[in-house]
Amino acid sequence: MITILLLIAVVAIALIFEFINGFHDCANAIATVVSTKVLSPRHAVLFGAGLEFIGALTGTHVAKTIGAGIVNSDMITLTVIFCALLAAVLWNLLTWYLGLPSSSSHALIGGLLGATIVKAGVSAIHFTTLMDKVIIPMFTSPILGFCAGFSLMLFLIRIFYRANPQRVNKRFRKLQLISSGLMALSHGSNDAQKTMGIITLALLAGGVLHKAPNGDFEIPLFVILVCAFMMAAGTMNGGWKIIKTMGHKIIKLKPIHGFAAETSAAGLILTASHFGIPLSTTHVISTAIMGVGSTFHAHAVKWRIVGNIVTAWVLTIPACMLLSSIIYYLIYKL
Repeated sequence: MITILLLIAVVAIALIFEFINGFHDCANAIATVVSTKVLSPRHAVLFGAGLEFIGALTGTHVAKTIGAGIVNSDMITLTVIFCALLAAVLWNLLTWYLGLPSSSSHALIGGLLGATIVKAGVSAIHFTTLMDKVIIPMFTSPILGFCAGFSLMLFLIRIFYRANPQRVNKRFRKLQLISSGLMALSHGSNDAQKTMGIITLALLAGGVLHKAPNGDFEIPLFVILVCAFMMAAGTMNGGWKIIKTMGHKIIKLKPIHGFAAETSAAGLILTASHFGIPLSTTHVISTAIMGVGSTFHAHAVKWRIVGNIVTAWVLTIPACMLLSSIIYYLIYKL
């Protein structure tokens, strides 16, 4: 009976996390299209939610990385997952309240690592996968995002430098609908899958599901659909504090700038999803915006705001590891 109640609690928290993920990270997909006034906030949210849902249905490679690639799924209990999710939710709410675009992905991974180590030790961590698909991308993806945004913006400047600025902006207002759509699609394809992996891991730990006969970690269709719905629902109730930070405080954007940032970021995120890398979409779009801004001059980017954002990024994994460890310890101490 206790196991069933704990399983229900874990799945419920996982779905809340997915909702908050959409709520917290909706800025990744729609901040630039709002800041450039291509769409009103209401229309942008509806547009983004639909494509977030579709993106969540495009694959399960990232879900398998989260559920079985980073930790040994046979050594994970429902209590570990409960502590990981609770830590991630608390961290996301804190950074949302402060208006900082931290990473929901890294919050979840940090929470899972912390509770797993306290319960089963470091032997339960798959360090090769952790390095290849989490740690290395955590440092390289912001650099790639910056370079991609910078390079694409330079390319567009070379093409349109003689064109009438008003005509260019008018043209890119329409094109930005495509780029923001790609951004929402890519966000759904990567972020929604993380909770799919966690819920499937919980169902295995609770004895409701079993691995495939060949030992593969498979994601059930009903888990995919429920997570896609919760991601879209969260997006429709998105956090405007973070949209303000992403779309206005880093740099003032015009449609051509938003197009460059979103297109370059979406390409990187979709590639990561294909290879099962749980990328931080926040890192990528933020640094792509910085890269675009740097094509004007260094002072175009408000580096004080950037410093606050980077601080939140750096703290996320260790903070959530510590938080989930404390929660796990307190549960068994009390």
